[in-house]
Amino acid sequence: MKIVILDRDGVINEDSPDYIKSVAEWHPIPGSLEAIARLCQSGFRVFVATNQSGLGQGLFDYDAFSSIHDRLQQQLAELGGRIDGIAFAPDHPDAPTAMRKPAPGMLLDLARRLNVSADLIPFVGDSWRDIEAARAARAQPILVRTGNGRRTETRHQAELRGVAVYDDLAAYAGALIAAQQALPQIS
Repeated sequence: MKIVILDRDGVINEDSPDYIKSVAEWHPIPGSLEAIARLCQSGFRVFVATNQSGLGQGLFDYDAFSSIHDRLQQQLAELGGRIDGIAFAPDHPDAPTAMRKPAPGMLLDLARRLNVSADLIPFVGDSWRDIEAARAARAQPILVRTGNGRRTETRHQAELRGVAVYDDLAAYAGALIAAQQALPQIS
């Protein structure tokens, strides 16, 4: 099973220090939805693992959160793609659980549910906590330079040794698909 897990804010859509609280504030990063559609069309199952502390802080409610994901799925469907599942941690930052990144809970839970080893799963993020969560889960950390990615790359240059870095999700998806196509086909 070919699986990719993505962070949401800063990887799929533009991030905001004021949180993404509504469909009106949700704007996909150019090329990200097309990248997800290409992954799906190449046989990958795509999942999202996202911290959503705005829920725990009462900045938006579950209806608004669901509406954002409905819009995401609708736009992906128009391109021939989809998100197969969304894991999220609504924890307030002052009261994190094992699910809130940088803890590995969401990634480990997805791997368990999918009955795959986490070390076979790439996790694409834009922040240091995404890299920490991937490493803690023994998943494959991937950094994109969108969202907080450039700042993460600058601040954690030494710690990012061995982590693949791409300009954006489209660049990563293209590289992943090309690598998969280069593998020998078993008949």
